[in-house]
Amino acid sequence: MAADHQLIITSGANKGKLRKTKKQYDWSAYGYLSPAIISIIALSLAPMLYTVYISFTNWNAMHFMSYQYVGIQNYLSLFNPSDPLSIVFIPTFIWTLVFAFLTTVINYLFGLLLAVILNNKNIKEAGLYRSLLIIPWAVPGLISILSWQGLLNQSYGQINALLHIFGIAQIPWLVDPFWARVSVLIVNLWLSYPYFMSVCTGALQSISPELYEAASMDGATWGQRFRYISMPGVWRVSLPLLIPSFASSFNNFNIVYLLTTGGPARNDTQFAGYTDLLTSAAYKMTLDYNRYDLAATISVIVFVLIGTITLINMRATGAFKEVD
Repeated sequence: MAADHQLIITSGANKGKLRKTKKQYDWSAYGYLSPAIISIIALSLAPMLYTVYISFTNWNAMHFMSYQYVGIQNYLSLFNPSDPLSIVFIPTFIWTLVFAFLTTVINYLFGLLLAVILNNKNIKEAGLYRSLLIIPWAVPGLISILSWQGLLNQSYGQINALLHIFGIAQIPWLVDPFWARVSVLIVNLWLSYPYFMSVCTGALQSISPELYEAASMDGATWGQRFRYISMPGVWRVSLPLLIPSFASSFNNFNIVYLLTTGGPARNDTQFAGYTDLLTSAAYKMTLDYNRYDLAATISVIVFVLIGTITLINMRATGAFKEVD
């Protein structure tokens, strides 16, 4: 019994040590995470909160050191139809929504089309074609956009020179408002389709070939196999990636600023051009016009808009819903 009693005492002592060690490990975990937590607070959370604060003030070049709290006046100025700022902001806001929707749908469908074509077993050189088609993804976007800027030049661009051979008149790609927006969509398609092609290719190759064989034996056509076998498999994999792609389109600053600089310019104001997105408009408002208050307001609107649309898409599609 003495031995058993000693064992009990020893076990109790070890239990106390284990509890003390466990508590120490919990605190040490926070210590390990502290660099990441401090970095997130200093580099992400604090600037975001400061931007929200600026949006409720009149901080600009005229009130740099003596800015005041103005409440929601900046938001009312952007959405009030009688305010001169809303004349440009509202069309820019609508074009941002249209651009985000069109570029996501067009890029996804084009990437899906290429993936379906290259997934055909009868194409022996599919690997070579896939390697060539992924080149736009490998080239830095800055180089590609500047190259397209030269190709789409109305006077000496190679695309208009090629159209001239077939008797087609010059197209004002970067000068006319309509064609400038078409140019932005085309160049963004060139930069984005390899990503969607790779995603859809991986999804198609993960589908069991036995499903296609069974469907063929049952007399299913190619369209029926694609609709009931290929598309559900691709959609299940690619949908969680479409949502962040749609959200990132709102912040696609490079494609607009490097290709068209937001132009062509509007006649009523220089605040934003016909191809400017909300992000590029906020950039111009900050550096060109020193209206930090309105730039912060636009940034907050973009944040709320992206967050709301993303939340709605996630809940409606169940893309990130955990499966038991």
